[in-house]
Amino acid sequence: MALLLAAPVLPAQAKTAVDLELVMATDVSWSIDAAEAQLQRQGIADAFRDKAITRAIRSGILRKIAVTYMDYSSSDFNKIVIDWRIISDQASAEKFADDLLGAPLSSGRSTSISDAVEMAAGMIEGNDIEGTRRVIDVSGDGPNNWGNMVDDVRDAVIRQRITINGLPIMNPADAFNSRYYLADLDLYYRGCVIGGPGAFTIVANSFKDYARAVRRRLVLEIAGAVPAETDAPRALILKAATNPHLRPSPAGYTYPKGCDIGERMRGSIDDQ
Repeated sequence: MALLLAAPVLPAQAKTAVDLELVMATDVSWSIDAAEAQLQRQGIADAFRDKAITRAIRSGILRKIAVTYMDYSSSDFNKIVIDWRIISDQASAEKFADDLLGAPLSSGRSTSISDAVEMAAGMIEGNDIEGTRRVIDVSGDGPNNWGNMVDDVRDAVIRQRITINGLPIMNPADAFNSRYYLADLDLYYRGCVIGGPGAFTIVANSFKDYARAVRRRLVLEIAGAVPAETDAPRALILKAATNPHLRPSPAGYTYPKGCDIGERMRGSIDDQ
């Protein structure tokens, strides 16, 4: 009589523990030209080569972080440029920078911050890494104008124990070549994009200022710190909005033009 042997029960594979899981989502919509896209790549590469980043990583309890980099515009064009990497020392940080600069530039259409955040959250939930903190970085030069409503997506994602930080790029040249230019993009990010424990924005005053801004943002995120309010580019109005269609962000700030401003500005799918 044949014996039926139960299949061995294999132990679940342990996840890699890190101080921080970080998704860097960088705008490559039509409003970003090749030179600007390169400035973004170079700025992030330079930041990872800076020894201040390595010192911040080594100051953590686990002394390592996990990072992935994606280009975003809208779901059909989003691209993972560098998949999850463990960075624990100067060599691994330098390798991340080298591989990022060696990857071809991407381009897309429309600006869907919501698509980027949804994709980034899925990348965090679906990896084999367990971070003490989980953060999505979003940078860009315009508001959400495609996909789901950005504040709805933000609210859903922060319920997953994920923080969303922002790096709005204040690019005055967009006033002349983009229908989606917002002079107060920093406040839009504050009221509509960021959320979760310790969420913050660091503003780039131009694409040339991007390297400074991203380095500062990374040091703060790796260290688990939040910038002082005096670092904000303008005074924030935190009083409740009188428009019943507006709702405050989790931080209590309401963007007065409404988080659907980009959707209302959209003319056709062929724009940026």
